[in-house]
Amino acid sequence: MQISNNTTAFNVWKNYSSTIDDLQDSMARLSSGNRIENAGDDASGLALSERLRTQSRNASAAAGNVENKLNYLQTADSWMQKIHDMLGRMSELAVMANDGTKSDTDRSVLQQEFVQMQDEISRITTGADAAGKFNGVALFQGGAGIVQQVGADGGQVFSSAAVDLTTANADDLGNGTTWGQLIDSSGSVQIATRADAEAAVTDLQLGIDFLSEKRADTGAEMNRMEQTLAGLRNYEENIMATESRIRDVDVAKETSEMTKYQVLQQVGTAMLAQANQLPGNVMQLFG
Repeated sequence: MQISNNTTAFNVWKNYSSTIDDLQDSMARLSSGNRIENAGDDASGLALSERLRTQSRNASAAAGNVENKLNYLQTADSWMQKIHDMLGRMSELAVMANDGTKSDTDRSVLQQEFVQMQDEISRITTGADAAGKFNGVALFQGGAGIVQQVGADGGQVFSSAAVDLTTANADDLGNGTTWGQLIDSSGSVQIATRADAEAAVTDLQLGIDFLSEKRADTGAEMNRMEQTLAGLRNYEENIMATESRIRDVDVAKETSEMTKYQVLQQVGTAMLAQANQLPGNVMQLFG
């Protein structure tokens, strides 16, 4: 008589091996925290997750750009505050010089400080060695301005005109005097005589108004950048949450699955032992 192969043990072993594979996969997911370990786990989910990860990284980089622009604008506004203060002092000196009780010598002393203020404003705003810079980028020399990507996708850029506060600025302040003339110590705005001082008071008030407009523009741009930054941070947070729901493992659910596979492993071990004993039991019947 011939005893056939132990098909029962083979089937038990096949199910047992499948359970071991499932248990190992479950443990890998729990240890890594990822529901998707490779494309075979969820091809479409992996593709969407990778796109979302790229969007999140792009949004984070764009937020860094916006923060840099905010710092740039804050630095510019800080310098303009100093210039405002100096223009205020120059106006004060002009009023003091417009006094018939003062001698030309008195006005000469006032003129010296007035010129120092003009030279300091020029030092901040004008030339290759201008003090008014942010990370080596001139703040007040006009030109093409600053262009930055401020979104996660291509084409989402923001361009702003650079402020020109140099001695070359020919913007008329309103009475024929230009900004450049106002801050040029060798120019026409002086307080060496009472007549010059009287004219300088008007010029300086117009200059202060001109600078206030520039600061208002800068402030409006700062507010816009703050709103843009808040929007980017919110977008990044939402993208990360969505990507997490796709890719991250549900710990409670996966723990339950792992427990099920552990029980099946134990049962499979016992069943495999019994299945391996079946041929011997049959032989005993013919013993």
